[in-house]
Amino acid sequence: MSLAINWSNEQEEYEINDGLIALLESILQKAGEAEGIEKGEVDLTFVDNERIHELNREYRGIDRPTDVLSFAMNETGEDEPEIIYAFEENDELGDVPNALGDIIISVTRAQEQALEYGHSLERELGFLFVHGFLHLLGYDHQDAASEAEMMSKQEHVLAQVGLTR
Repeated sequence: MSLAINWSNEQEEYEINDGLIALLESILQKAGEAEGIEKGEVDLTFVDNERIHELNREYRGIDRPTDVLSFAMNETGEDEPEIIYAFEENDELGDVPNALGDIIISVTRAQEQALEYGHSLERELGFLFVHGFLHLLGYDHQDAASEAEMMSKQEHVLAQVGLTR
């Protein structure tokens, strides 16, 4: 098993097609390769602004829509028990995947940002996906140095799949 996306579409504004999913799978492989992650699963959900607003308010205490949310399975916070889902090979169970976490993307916000930045929706969705993936691995952008590191990693992966500005 390599890196895989389990995806669902909970919005009606944009048709999610096989070409987009193939592009995102390619981005996942390149980002995983760059980070030394060979196996695992990412759950990806496409939503609208209303739904991501609800999730942002509920889980982050921020009462407005955002573009992408990430919920890592392999991280622990101060008050959270340590739960690590490791990839194992078991004769009875088969392959048990490393559940990396959930990425939720607002297609509404992605469309707005694509227009604002003057690039394609596919490029914006790719950017948000790799951004969310890096958050699953523990990257953040709380200061200028960490933001620059994340941006560099994101742009490198996007360039590899031909999604430049």
